[in-house]
Order: sequence, then structure tokens, then C-alpha cells
Amino acid sequence: MIKLNELTLLEAREKLLNKEISCVDLVTDCLNSIESQEPKLHAFITVFKDEALKQAKEFDKSGDFSLPLAGIPISMKDNFLTKSGRTTASSKVLDQFFPTYDATVTKKLRDAGAIIIGKNNMDAWAHGSSTETSDYGPTHNPWDPTKLPGGSSGGSAAAVASNEVIAAIGSETAGSIRQPSGWCGVYGFKPTYGRVSRYGVVAMGSSLDSPGPITKTVADSAYLLKILAGRDPKDATTSPLAVPDYLQGLALQVKGLKIGLPKEYFMSDAQPRVNELVKKSAKQLETMGAILIEVSLLDPKYSIADYTILQRSEVSSNLARYTGVRYGNDRSYFGEEARRRIMLGTYALSSGYYDAYYKKGEKVRELLKQDFNRVFREVDIILAPTSPTTALPIGSTTGQSMFGELADVLVEASSLVGLTGINIPVGLLGGMPVGAQLIAPDFQEQTVFNTAHAYEHSTNWKENKV
Repeated sequence: MIKLNELTLLEAREKLLNKEISCVDLVTDCLNSIESQEPKLHAFITVFKDEALKQAKEFDKSGDFSLPLAGIPISMKDNFLTKSGRTTASSKVLDQFFPTYDATVTKKLRDAGAIIIGKNNMDAWAHGSSTETSDYGPTHNPWDPTKLPGGSSGGSAAAVASNEVIAAIGSETAGSIRQPSGWCGVYGFKPTYGRVSRYGVVAMGSSLDSPGPITKTVADSAYLLKILAGRDPKDATTSPLAVPDYLQGLALQVKGLKIGLPKEYFMSDAQPRVNELVKKSAKQLETMGAILIEVSLLDPKYSIADYTILQRSEVSSNLARYTGVRYGNDRSYFGEEARRRIMLGTYALSSGYYDAYYKKGEKVRELLKQDFNRVFREVDIILAPTSPTTALPIGSTTGQSMFGELADVLVEASSLVGLTGINIPVGLLGGMPVGAQLIAPDFQEQTVFNTAHAYEHSTNWKENKV
């Protein structure tokens, strides 16, 4: 008999609606999973055990599960403000910071009936791709605890992969949803920039940050995005475009879909056989009627340089507010990674250097956007590896100040220009998950969901082993 914490979101919702299970049992199974696995995983910073059980009892007492997420235990990356408990962004600067309001994403989840069961570990301030910059210690990969889960949403991806929760919420600035989802073997969806509100999210790169779902299935991500997305008067960067019903729009038909395979993204120095598994997933879609087209994009190395300048500049601006005067501890609590990024960003924005660095970086960003637009005139969607390697060993970031940029090399460009994408697990290499990413033009989330859904239902990715 399946443990309730192993259910997908839509399975759990159906069973709650049909009174096949109790909300208390569902939450209890998740809490038990957290308690038993956390000593080796460390995917959580804070667990709201008492509050979660209280809410579960209230749902069972009322018997009303009509809200779209009624009684569903969900965890959140610890950079989303939660009025009910502390938000640390995995930095000791905010060790005892208790927000006075909810982030828009948090509020939407609560309004939909979700039970926020806890806050997930992450790279401090979202600076990294491993969770090793967390001031509370790294998260470990559920597939192999000696390996990293990726980041910065590593705790959220690990929590879903290990069935500690039904689903989780992460945020992506340059791959921070897709890359850890690739390393942990789950579905991580990155919406178009502005599709989901950033209000109440601890800012990292304000022109890049995109909240999104991490789930066990494509359908669960589609269902969650409908709830999270939409115009927010508290975030001027959110789009006024109507939000489709992504779940209702899901289709298994990919006949005639033009899929671009960017040759530059299948790196010659990638871990052996990663490219092979990703190309095999493309061939699977081809057997279903999709048309594969080799395309050319700007070398990913340009996105590393551009992202480094733009993101560090925005970091230096965003972290300037943490003085210890209004809230949190003083600046002496900043970790080494935050200090490095502040110094580089401040330099890039300083008088005499702004034009040479930040302004030029914005011009390169526009060239990257034009390059993607050129390719999307030829294809409907792009398929490529999410990461050039599977999960690396704990400790791999030591002495590697550019670890995050190198780990995210294949996802940075699409994040820089705000495109939508998803990680889909496509196989196992040496017992560790390999992920492929699908990238589509702005606000073409449905195309991403449909392609991913079609692949998911055409094969059991865990059987693709090399």
C-alpha cells in the first residue's frame, strides 16, 4: 500500500475530495517522512509541525475540501515570506526574522487551502547552485546523500524527490529551479519572468527572479501554476495577460511540433553519456510525431559572463538594505559568497565602470534575447540538457567561486532573457538522475507543459539507464 506522502498532488486532492483519506493522515505521513529523513537530507530549515496538524484537523472536521489545494501539504523555499514563521533565506543575517506579512505566492497558496508544512534549505540569499553556501549546512541528494542536490532551490527539490512533501515552491534566477530538479529527478517549472509575482520574495536578482513549482508530475506543475500566476498590483513587473487553465489544456499530442536541438548546448566536455540520454528523449518525442531540427544558439559561455555582471550588480543593490537597523543581524553575519557578490556588483555599478560593465551587460542580454527569437522563428520549443553533469559530490564547491555559473551554464541564458522552461527527468546515469530542459518563448507555458506531459506519459524515465 502506497504511503500517503508518496502521492502526487492531484492524487492526494482526489482522495481528499472523495473522503478516501483524512487530511491528518496525509500531513502525518509527510511529517513522519520529514522526521525520519531529515538527519541525512537536511532539506528543511523550519518545519511547522503543530500548525500543519492543527490545519489538517480543521479540514477533517469541516469536511470541506472544495478549495483547489485544500489540505495539501506544500513546502516553500526559505526566501518566501511567511507570516506564520521565520524566513531566513538560509542566512544567519535573518536567523530570527519573523515577517509581518505573507509573500503573494504564500498568500495564494493559503487562499487555495494549502498547508504550508515548512521552509526548505537553500543557498544563502539564493547565491549558488548546491546549497553548500547555506549558513545552516548543505542539503544532501535523496538519490545519494554523498552528492549535492543542486541549488539554489536544492532543499525544495530534495524534499519532493524524497517524498517529504507532496509538492514544493522554488525560485529561479539562473536555473535555480531546473538545475536542482535535474539533479534530484523531479519536475521543476520556470515560468516566464513576470508570470508569477515576486512580492515578498527575498530579492536576489530583481530582473531575473521567477517563482515556480517543483513537483512529482507535469500535471501537478500545471495545476499549481494556474494558482500561482497572475497580475499582482504589488509587483509592477507582473504581466496583465490572462492566466490559462494549464491543466485543462494538457495534451499528449506533439505531432508536427518543431523541436530545436541547439548543438552548442550538447557540450563536448559534458559528463559522458549525459548528452546521449537527452538525445534519446528527443528521439522518443520524434517517434510520437515531433520534428527534430538542429539549431545554433550563442555559446553558453557568453551567458556566464553576462549573468555574472548583471546578477552581482543587482545583488549589491538588494543586499544593501540588510544593515541590522530595521530587522535582522548586522552585516558581519554575511557569508563569504554574499561578500564576494556584493564587492563585485558594487564595482560594476561604480562611477566610471557602469558603462563598461553593467550597461554593456544589458546590451549583451538583448543580443541573447534576439538570438532566441531568431531560433523560435524556426522551431516551437528547444530541448537540451539541463546540466552538463549529474549531481556532484558534497564539497565540490570548495575553492570554486564560479561553481554556480558553471553548473548552471545551460540554463542561464534562458533565465537571463526571461523565457519559460521545465526540467524533465530522462534517465539514470550511474544511479543518478539526468534531466533535459524544454525552453519556449515568453508566455508559452502551455507548449512546455504539453511537450513535457507527452514525454512523461510515453516512457518510464527510470528505466533509461546507462
